[in-house]
Amino acid sequence: MSEPGEIATRAEPVVDGLWHWSIANSAIGGSTSSCQALAVDGGSVLIDPLRLEPDELAALPRPAAILLTAKCHQRSAWRYRREFGAEVWAPEGAAATDEEPDRRYAEGDILPGGLRAIRTPGPEPVHYCLLRDDAPRILFCSDLLMDGGAGGLAFVPAEFHDDAAETRRSVERLAGLPIDLLCLDHGRPVTEDPAGAIQALLASPS
Repeated sequence: MSEPGEIATRAEPVVDGLWHWSIANSAIGGSTSSCQALAVDGGSVLIDPLRLEPDELAALPRPAAILLTAKCHQRSAWRYRREFGAEVWAPEGAAATDEEPDRRYAEGDILPGGLRAIRTPGPEPVHYCLLRDDAPRILFCSDLLMDGGAGGLAFVPAEFHDDAAETRRSVERLAGLPIDLLCLDHGRPVTEDPAGAIQALLASPS
């Protein structure tokens, strides 16, 4: 199964209606894995969800949908589908997942929470980031980027990518997006000049 064994103990608010939690994921050598919940009318959308302590999860709006950015981020999606009856959305054309998703999406589709699907290959051939165009403009970035420390960013190590050069090209396509927040699947959200952080990474020596 694709679900990590660790359970996050706390969901941290990022901005109004957005929460973040993380684990030290033993499946990737203890490195940080992260996820988010975004409030929507009548509930919340979980994005690449990790397991959260039940009392903490109960304090958030009830999950109404679960969005997967790639096959590699199934995580606790199937557990929470069974628990909450939330539909799981997965990319069209992705490799087979542990269970069959309820819905498929493709480039440019608008998903629950008003999130627009942006195809960003590199980590896997079928890999997506999700963008909320409404304020605050939030980019949910899957396996392209990670917390680089001191408020900066780093590329997820090349050994975890099918095509590291394609990953860089995907990040270059994201660099021009006007965003207010950058949420990562491997690290804390970037709340201060996230577009500048992406551009600084691209300008740094490889």
